[in-house]
Amino acid sequence: MVLAGTEVKSIRDGKVNFVDSFCVFFQGELWVRNMHIAEYRFGTTNNHLAVHDRKLLLTKRELRKLEGKLKDKGYTIVPLRIFFNEKGLAKMEIGLGKGKKIYDKRETLKQRDTQKEIKQALNRH
Repeated sequence: MVLAGTEVKSIRDGKVNFVDSFCVFFQGELWVRNMHIAEYRFGTTNNHLAVHDRKLLLTKRELRKLEGKLKDKGYTIVPLRIFFNEKGLAKMEIGLGKGKKIYDKRETLKQRDTQKEIKQALNRH
């Protein structure tokens, strides 16, 4: 990942949130969007923006492989975790996921409703 100094310090403090973040290709490069890294509390006027696009550094082979997968319908790349390697460099683990179909979502909602009803029935007795 390409990061500013204050971003790295905030990540070390655990002030990162990528709940709604996702990765996109732009001009042959992979970027992560909507990742929130809180401003460093000891940063001066040179502090970073909390939410902006950040470039991911991958090899050309990895980029081609991921871009080929994204062309398949329904796939998306999402960040899973951020960690520091033994050299002290910030790394991001990304995953390739496929969204649910509408009928899958309905099935999940049915299962949740059934579980709620069972819990309510047990609590009444």
